[in-house]
Amino acid sequence: MGYFAAHARCVAVKVHYPGVIHGVIGQDLGALTAEKRYAALKANVDALKPLQVGLAVATDDGRFAAWEFNLSDFDPAADPHAVQSLLHLGRRGLDCLEHRRRGVPVEELTRALRRSRLLSGRPGVSVVTHTGAYHLAYLMKVLSGGDPLPGDMAGFLGAVRRSLGEDVYDVARMAADCRDMPGGLEHIAGRLRLAPPLALHPLAGAGSVLALEAFIILRDHQFRGDVTRYRGVLHGLQTV
Repeated sequence: MGYFAAHARCVAVKVHYPGVIHGVIGQDLGALTAEKRYAALKANVDALKPLQVGLAVATDDGRFAAWEFNLSDFDPAADPHAVQSLLHLGRRGLDCLEHRRRGVPVEELTRALRRSRLLSGRPGVSVVTHTGAYHLAYLMKVLSGGDPLPGDMAGFLGAVRRSLGEDVYDVARMAADCRDMPGGLEHIAGRLRLAPPLALHPLAGAGSVLALEAFIILRDHQFRGDVTRYRGVLHGLQTV
């Protein structure tokens, strides 16, 4: 990971988490202000524990690598969660009980990421996600060692810039401006004719690979290298 951190040009992240339990039932998110959407995000991320983190990297010499970290801190018998979300992830292959037995503690992943400096905000490195508000919020929780998110959206976006740099992009927001582009990361990947990642289950690691590849294709071919207007715009906060 240290080698790829030193040569990274693009890093994609996807986090699986146990659903949402605050502030969304029966609400039209499109009718809420950005601050209210952020308040709901903060309430959920502060209360819940991430289950799995996927990271994919493209380097300046054309290499790719990906990791998937199964986290051991979540106990489905004791920790809050949305039942339907766990059932959905279980159908895709995520086994919370197996994570409890064989996964890594979040604090261990925090130390590893800090040592590697893979996510250090280095100039020239783009950080990518898809429908990114929750993914980046949980990533910030991991990087901070579990600290609560900032109290307002401006504080959160400032923390993202300080930790990850200015070049943060959301594939969902970019794809929304592309003609006839479907929603959903796997549908976007299919439209772009991306081969499925070599993974047994389509979980966080595979999702980070698809987000990385989709970003590179959209940036280089759809937008001809100019994605400045999408910098720092997260689907789910500034857009829904």
